[in-house]
Amino acid sequence: MSTFLETEIKKRGSEEELGGQMSFLDHLDELRRRLIRSIIFVFVVFMGCWFVSNYIYNFLAIPVQQALAEAQRREVPIGGLTGSETIQPLSTLKENDTGRYVFGETTKIGSSVIPAGASVQARVARDSQGQLGVFTDEPLYAGNTVIPKGVRLPVDFSAKPSVTTGLDDKLIVTTALEPFSLYVKVSLYTAIALSLPFLLYQIWAFVSPGLYPHERGYVVPFILLSTISFVIGAAFAYKVIFPPAARYLLGLGHDFRLYLKADDYFDFIILVMLGMGAVFQMPAITYVLARIGIVTARYMLRIWKVSLIVILIAAAVLSPTNDIPNMLLFAAPMIVLYVVSIFIAWIFGKQRKTVTSDG
Repeated sequence: MSTFLETEIKKRGSEEELGGQMSFLDHLDELRRRLIRSIIFVFVVFMGCWFVSNYIYNFLAIPVQQALAEAQRREVPIGGLTGSETIQPLSTLKENDTGRYVFGETTKIGSSVIPAGASVQARVARDSQGQLGVFTDEPLYAGNTVIPKGVRLPVDFSAKPSVTTGLDDKLIVTTALEPFSLYVKVSLYTAIALSLPFLLYQIWAFVSPGLYPHERGYVVPFILLSTISFVIGAAFAYKVIFPPAARYLLGLGHDFRLYLKADDYFDFIILVMLGMGAVFQMPAITYVLARIGIVTARYMLRIWKVSLIVILIAAAVLSPTNDIPNMLLFAAPMIVLYVVSIFIAWIFGKQRKTVTSDG
């Protein structure tokens, strides 16, 4: 019995040192198990995302809503009797200040529905609990109901002056099932993004049998760097790349009444964010390949011309427009990432060492 165990231990040790040799059927079985685990994990995260899908939707819709409102808004410079008139934020209001409150969107107060554009005389005052708010200073007739004087209006004193809502910034749907399918899509892609560390580990676990034991220790740096890089890439697309691209595209339609389908927009922004998240994986992948010894800084410098052409092609594919400025918005971070990857390969690169069964 002891002889049998010793033989098995030596056999397994030899396979690990040789990179974990597996048959074709073993690879298929391993791939199947990894895929099943990944699907189950994504599904569980998807169910959690579904309950907050409306918040995810509102977050992703902010850039296009602002661009859509700006594209359909008439810009008029401030001018007045003295020439010193300026628009003040709500935070400057003081108790007993009065003015007219305009409803930016259709609002339901109690059983009364007030259409967008309606207005009422309002006053800044404190309620019975001492909270400062804006209240109606006259009755408001809404359909078959009367909103009495002294009703609190939906005012957020902390809101920025540029943050406004209304009909101009609303995305549209064309079928009854489209909102449901849209929330499903948003939840699914969010679940995939949140599951990225687990999915990367499954990929690494699948390919690790083909690596030497000392190369398998790079799993933690790889997953950590890949996750951070993906988040940075998606945030870069959301904050830096997409807003100017949306303003440019929607600005071309200022002579038209813009009705932007929600489903088309989310297909677009999700593609851009996932694409940039994948592009930002370049330093993490380079780190692992350099540590293994497959990629070197000298090699990356030697093929920089080919890499530049590939980067420009990728920027043209990912860019929503064909104009050069927007293409450069995509190409510039890729070029910077390539340069960073060269330094990573130079710092962490080394020759690949083979490990024999003799140790």
